[in-house]
Amino acid sequence: MTKRVQRLGQRPRREVGSAGVPSGKVAYRRLTNPLQPQRSFSDDQIATLHDTALRVLENLGMRVLNEEAVEYFRKAGAKVDTSSSTVFIDRGLVRQALASAPASFALAGGSSDRDIQIGGSSTAFVCIGGPPNVMDIERGRRAGTREDMRTFLKLTQHFEIVHLLSVNVEPQDVPLELRHLVQTEGQLTLSNKPLFVYARGSNQVKDMFEMIRLARGVDEEDFRARPYCFTVINTNSPRQLDVPMCQGIIDFARAKQVAIITPFTLAGAMAPITIAGALALQHAEALAGITLSQIVNPGAPVVYGSFTSNVDMKSGSPAFGTPEFVRAAFGAGQLARHIGLPWRGSAATASNTPDAQATYEYLNSVWGSVLGGVNMMLHAAGWLESGLSASLEKFILDVEMLQTIAEIFQTADLATDNLYEAIAEVEPGGHFFGAPYTMSRYQTAFYSPLVSDWRNFGQWSEDGSKTATMRANTIWKKVVEDFKAPSLHEGAEEALREFVARRTREGGAFPA
Repeated sequence: MTKRVQRLGQRPRREVGSAGVPSGKVAYRRLTNPLQPQRSFSDDQIATLHDTALRVLENLGMRVLNEEAVEYFRKAGAKVDTSSSTVFIDRGLVRQALASAPASFALAGGSSDRDIQIGGSSTAFVCIGGPPNVMDIERGRRAGTREDMRTFLKLTQHFEIVHLLSVNVEPQDVPLELRHLVQTEGQLTLSNKPLFVYARGSNQVKDMFEMIRLARGVDEEDFRARPYCFTVINTNSPRQLDVPMCQGIIDFARAKQVAIITPFTLAGAMAPITIAGALALQHAEALAGITLSQIVNPGAPVVYGSFTSNVDMKSGSPAFGTPEFVRAAFGAGQLARHIGLPWRGSAATASNTPDAQATYEYLNSVWGSVLGGVNMMLHAAGWLESGLSASLEKFILDVEMLQTIAEIFQTADLATDNLYEAIAEVEPGGHFFGAPYTMSRYQTAFYSPLVSDWRNFGQWSEDGSKTATMRANTIWKKVVEDFKAPSLHEGAEEALREFVARRTREGGAFPA
């Protein structure tokens, strides 16, 4: 019996990736959220918020700074005040747009087993995207480089729980006119997961779409037949769509690639100070972008994005993981379901280092999104400093928490389990350590952590008293050290290299 107890004390074996660090279960590749969505508002209140947003679009309008977008709205029947570049969008036009936008769709990966469903009860986690800085506990905070970007791509590819790529760190050592080439080439050669593309002008978008076609081995017709990439379109709150954002909506809608329309409505700053007011404005701005996408190309895949939180009224700085953030997430999920579209949420923190604040603000944000019924959670791994830095250690710590959520999503099959017999195996007052039911399941019964150390104080001390952050440092280094990139189809990598070399010689393309 003693030997059996000792065996039970060992950590169960886990699926091990190429780096010798567990990547998680294959079941993590596609997640379905079985939890009942939480609500901040009643159905009547959601209807009121929706109606308020429609009144805003009809009577107050949106300032649209892109002439092509204005012309699309005009031809569709919207009223335009040219003196103020304001477009007044009738609710009938919004209703028509929502009727054509797909309720769900699949984002294509490099192979069919990497396709990710977006919509319904599916949940997909996305790596952090966009910070100019990177940090780790040894080198501190510094400007992001191409190598840092590649490091995060390797981590994202390795862990099954991170489903979608992102341009995780802006490589400051790459010129702006060439950066989109380097970012896209990195995603396509280091991973086979669906990827992110910045909407920073038609010339850059054209380059990146061509690179995806080369890597995936599809022509323009096949590319338009299904979405291979996604972008994020942020409105300029309050009530403004600028030139590149409008152009991004147009470019992605024409190609039937995914646009996530995301107002950045901070209550008390760019939005009314109440959560209801901020959500009403968010909803109006999102509906404007969604309507434009469907005017351009009915049926183009689009996601209802939200990033509503509050500001610190003492400093004016954004705050994340607050009660207001969670209430806004629940409300945003309700609004997305009300109009029948997939919903994008976020996992965020204002902490400047991977500490306790980073953890509890992150978890508040995550659970606000998960319990709100999120379909795409952006910045799910690595976010720090209100999005200005990406942390390598926090990426690993976040993976641990995301895997925990994935385990909570797993449902039991009681029809095939002998629960009565399991209880009957042990006499009253006994224990289940050596019971047959236990012995047949103990290696896989419980979640085995990636980072957490469950040893006693003495064992932990003898091994160096390493904190979770220190252990995370060891893990990310091991993944990167032993990383092996997935293979592309024959000739794809060479075609990509030649394309990037040619466009580099031609001067690339500056952001619009």
